[in-house]
Amino acid sequence: MPEGLNAVIHAFPYVMEGSLVTVGVVVGAMSLGLLLGMPLAVGQVYAGPLVRRLVGLYVWFFRGVPLLVLLFLFYFGLFSALNINLSAFTVAVIVLGLISAAYQSQIFRGAILSLPTGQLKAARSLGMSDLKSIAFIILPQALRLSIPGWSNEYSIVLKDSAVTYALGVAEIMARTHFVATRTYQHLPLYIMAGLIYLLLTYAGIRSLRLLEEKVRIPGYSR
Repeated sequence: MPEGLNAVIHAFPYVMEGSLVTVGVVVGAMSLGLLLGMPLAVGQVYAGPLVRRLVGLYVWFFRGVPLLVLLFLFYFGLFSALNINLSAFTVAVIVLGLISAAYQSQIFRGAILSLPTGQLKAARSLGMSDLKSIAFIILPQALRLSIPGWSNEYSIVLKDSAVTYALGVAEIMARTHFVATRTYQHLPLYIMAGLIYLLLTYAGIRSLRLLEEKVRIPGYSR
């Protein structure tokens, strides 16, 4: 049996355990991005000039600084200076979540702005407050319209999660690199890792596509 194939066979279960860590990082980051991205988007659309500027500053910072710099800044800098002891996995989820929130806020903002402006006025005429109108009329529609954008964001976060091995997160890339440096079978092992990422990307995008079809709003174009 070729040495490369033998290395792949023996390393596959170990690397697949890392895929669970990768999925955990991605799900955690996307969830945090969703929780932060929605209020950021609402603030950018409906709040006053000061809030819009602050949200714009947040988006500009987290979209402009490289991921690796932010990982080191938070893990070795900010949290260390504040004497906050967090695991590498937790820091990876937080940093990726903060970055994802910046991108998701723009996805939600575009979805909100695509809705007819008369809906908010109609809700006001029925006696609903702006907060209730946004929460129960605007956001449910915006979330549905944001699903195609989530597909793109999911694939980006999944690929970015590979960088977290720099902190020691035992995900796919870290485990593959660990085996490759000991077996010297870099090419077949990294091909295996790439195929795993492709499968995870396909599975996530396919799931979001099915969700999009299930909750699609009649009358709105794809």
